[in-house]
Amino acid sequence: MVKGSPSLKHKQAPLFLEQFRALRAKLDDYFEKEGGRALAITSAIAEEGKSVTCLHLAMNIGSTRQKKVLLLDTDMRKSSIALRMNLEPAPGLSEFLSGKAKVKEILRNSQVPGLHVIPAGSESHSTADMLSGEQFRSFLKSVRETFDVIILDTPPVLPVADALSLRDQVDRFLLVFRAGFTPYPMLRQAIEEIGEQKVLGVVINRVKPMTDKYYNKYYGKYYRK
Repeated sequence: MVKGSPSLKHKQAPLFLEQFRALRAKLDDYFEKEGGRALAITSAIAEEGKSVTCLHLAMNIGSTRQKKVLLLDTDMRKSSIALRMNLEPAPGLSEFLSGKAKVKEILRNSQVPGLHVIPAGSESHSTADMLSGEQFRSFLKSVRETFDVIILDTPPVLPVADALSLRDQVDRFLLVFRAGFTPYPMLRQAIEEIGEQKVLGVVINRVKPMTDKYYNKYYGKYYRK
């Protein structure tokens, strides 16, 4: 059980997990056709669920044991991956980029076979400069040679420039949009700032569950437990 993972009601949990399997299948198709390795997951603003999406997606891909996966927390302003995975937050990426730690000191194993994690490390407010610097660029190039899939948890696009610093370093972006919370114009603005050609798609989060009648009609006995 992952510490800090979403509390899911008994009817929602199977469908919730199934959506990540479906997302993984779509990404597998993308990785196979386009050969991408580095996927940044972000959102327009904070509290949209990007870190939970990163975590579940990385765990889902890793659990197949078909790919070697790295979950890289680049949100050095407000990180949460280490806490959710019961890992020590430091040393992490910020320590490596500031010359205080080596790669072997920040790379963590996880309880999921095939999934490795690099936490964000100590809080930093010069993240945009660190992510656009040559040291991070060289680091990302080197991990591309080691891992089949790299999932980057990045800060939200609109409040800070950090995610945009990665625009020419990652293959694609996946945006998380929290339904009923984030104004749609903000999503559009985030897509425009990243560039539509770099956006692989949008994950819609916190959609209100359907009624029991609708639920049973379309999902039947598979999701009644």
